[in-house]
Amino acid sequence: MHAILIVRLGALGDIVHTLPMTAALRARFPEARLDWLVDERYLPLLDLVPVIDQRVAWRSRSRSLRQRISELKRMLSATPYDVALDAQGLIKSAVLASASGASRVIGFTSDALREPLASWFYTETHRPDLSGHVIQKNLALATALEASAGDPQFPLEIPDTPEVARLRAQIDGAPYAVLNHGAAWSNKRWSPQRFGELAQLLATRHDIRSVVTWGPDDRDRASAVVEAASVAAVLAPATDIAALADVLRGARLVVSGDTGPMHLAAALGTPVVALHGPTDPTRNGPWDSADVAASRYEACHCPQRRRCRQAVSCLDELATEAVAEAVATRLGAGEAGR
Repeated sequence: MHAILIVRLGALGDIVHTLPMTAALRARFPEARLDWLVDERYLPLLDLVPVIDQRVAWRSRSRSLRQRISELKRMLSATPYDVALDAQGLIKSAVLASASGASRVIGFTSDALREPLASWFYTETHRPDLSGHVIQKNLALATALEASAGDPQFPLEIPDTPEVARLRAQIDGAPYAVLNHGAAWSNKRWSPQRFGELAQLLATRHDIRSVVTWGPDDRDRASAVVEAASVAAVLAPATDIAALADVLRGARLVVSGDTGPMHLAAALGTPVVALHGPTDPTRNGPWDSADVAASRYEACHCPQRRRCRQAVSCLDELATEAVAEAVATRLGAGEAGR
């Protein structure tokens, strides 16, 4: 095996879930070239993954689709790939995997794909166990190349960043929890008021300050969390992906909905309490068995849907005290493991 192309365009959490597959491929083929085709927005995350040889950017926001595919084919033609692995399972990602020119294009069987027609573009398909975690599903794709699907590894190298140095100075070096309130799906967001209440409980019960992270589109919500928390929380500095990873790595705890920063924190080994409404924690929860999912999934009226049709979403019914109990459980597990 000389050259392998991984196709996983995004998003942040899904890329994190594909890292163990990448580590397994590197262990199986230590001398092979291992490249990754990714949406240009997530190139900075792959800069933190040392087992990747080349990060190939998919320019998702420029030119026509035909022009972009033509440009990509020219770029990929410089490397004769033996295999392209489509870990995304969309028609778009399958087309791009096929455009690589690889002699073998491997993806999941149609029943395991979000867009079943994607399987038309594969030369081989592999059926995963659909009852387990998505990390196990991705690892199953690596076994098509006889890579081991053993204990998942997350090959991340995070630099020390000035943002964390400034944050530690801001909170006088105190231990901190990260509260991540944002999510692309509105029904994955717990309310700012309840996050603020949780920050107060973290301060009074555990002597932990809270740091509220935010992205370009949700600073106002982050500010609302800080306001609801009174003096128990501060706003995190603006971060790129590397700085966000550094903030998450240094935390005593991360409390977050089912979104990219939660999965990144779990991959870094930071204790996590995950808030699950419309998504199944068995499939999408944090990987570490010590982490805790505070879940309303079993009672959810909109499972796996981006929008809730109910007047009150399932996460709105997740009480602050229930999350506080999950926090106590997770922090207690961390103390017991020392």
